[in-house]
Amino acid sequence: MANPSSPAGAASPAKDTSPPASAITTFFQRPAPLYVSSALLRLTFLLYGLWQDAYSPVKYTDIDYLVFTDAARFVSRGGSPYDRETYRYTPILAWLLLPTAQATGYAFLDAALFSFGKVLFAAADLIAGWLLERVLARSMPEPAARKYAAIWLLNPMVATISTRGSSEGLLGVLVAALLSAVLARRVTLAALLLGFSVHFKIYPFIYAPAIVWWMDREAMGSSRKQPPKGEKAPSQTSWISRAVGFVTAERLQLGILSLATFTALNLIMYAIYGFPFLTHTYLHHVTRIDHRHNFSPYNTQLYLASAVSANAIALDPSSSSFVPSSLRIESTAFLPQLLLSCVLIPLAAAKRDLPATMLAQTFAFVTFNKVCTSQYFLWYLILLPLYLPRSSFLRQPKLGLTALALWVLAQALWLQQGYELEFLGRSVFLPGLWGASLVFFGVNCWLLGVIITDAGSGVKG
Repeated sequence: MANPSSPAGAASPAKDTSPPASAITTFFQRPAPLYVSSALLRLTFLLYGLWQDAYSPVKYTDIDYLVFTDAARFVSRGGSPYDRETYRYTPILAWLLLPTAQATGYAFLDAALFSFGKVLFAAADLIAGWLLERVLARSMPEPAARKYAAIWLLNPMVATISTRGSSEGLLGVLVAALLSAVLARRVTLAALLLGFSVHFKIYPFIYAPAIVWWMDREAMGSSRKQPPKGEKAPSQTSWISRAVGFVTAERLQLGILSLATFTALNLIMYAIYGFPFLTHTYLHHVTRIDHRHNFSPYNTQLYLASAVSANAIALDPSSSSFVPSSLRIESTAFLPQLLLSCVLIPLAAAKRDLPATMLAQTFAFVTFNKVCTSQYFLWYLILLPLYLPRSSFLRQPKLGLTALALWVLAQALWLQQGYELEFLGRSVFLPGLWGASLVFFGVNCWLLGVIITDAGSGVKG
């Protein structure tokens, strides 16, 4: 029957059964729904992890968390965190987790204290997400900023890694705070954060070249004497003039203060723990041959090198390896890694788009690293929300979906081979595991090319 209020002969309008267009927008209008949801997501994973640890032979808690908490227990007894074998981190991390070493005699309370570190890392995720929102809100409305921050805050991968006991969430806070301080022209704070970040985890040193290259006088808001009206500015074409102009007060302040912070922290730790601090926190990473859960194409070579080292030690306990590290191919992995992340990418893109450049640097550093595990993905995922708003992946949805699908499928292919190796005991090193590593490496190189192109054509600042 026709609607009596409609003009004669007009068809009745179809009932709109689609959900309100503002449903998603409403969720991001206020910060509470996003951050409460993010906290509940992590609480759910945390409680599930307790159940899985109690009833499943496959544990939810990451082995690294057991290393952290063991180191904290040694510290609580007046010892060194490096008394715990395989502890390769700054003592500050063990100090932060001292509550996990407390024993009350009550099973429930002891379990809660043991999970203190996981709660700390999950809380760090939320703080990092808030910092992302603040940075994004500089160039877009706050609801839109929250949508992009949700890529980190509501990401199940991020929540899982933190609640399993990986400390990468703390790095997320430091990197997000560093970028926020740089963009806000707070040079002293940025320098302190940079020095502390590199002490806490070595890799943030790669951001120094990009930040320094970005910090020209215009970007940092310094005044430069303008020529009289109608008079052209003098051209500075000689390399001496350019070099002199490059050395600014802000760059000197950043370099000197960040280096002083890094050096002071290291001297303090060395005074307390001696040479084991240098050996395990820094020198170990030069010669490490970790091959478990390693997506890198160097995985198989590292496995063979570890077997050689084990045999050498069995025959001669004073020897660490039959093959000098200088003769192993994986020892040269840092050359393309550092060339890309510390030199070429900053020069090509930092002045145009600093957040996208930092993402490209991190992506290159992880992709070309001789050890590449799932935790390392968080190093660049923290910067992804800052890059996406102007990215080709959003401007071209098909490209974005293809990139996501390939990245996930390449990981799934590697994980399937890893499952056969570790759980079924099948020798799938060649061609299976190595081939899967090459596929994942190839996909990441393609993604890196897109990111670098976007960063190089981005908006300055």
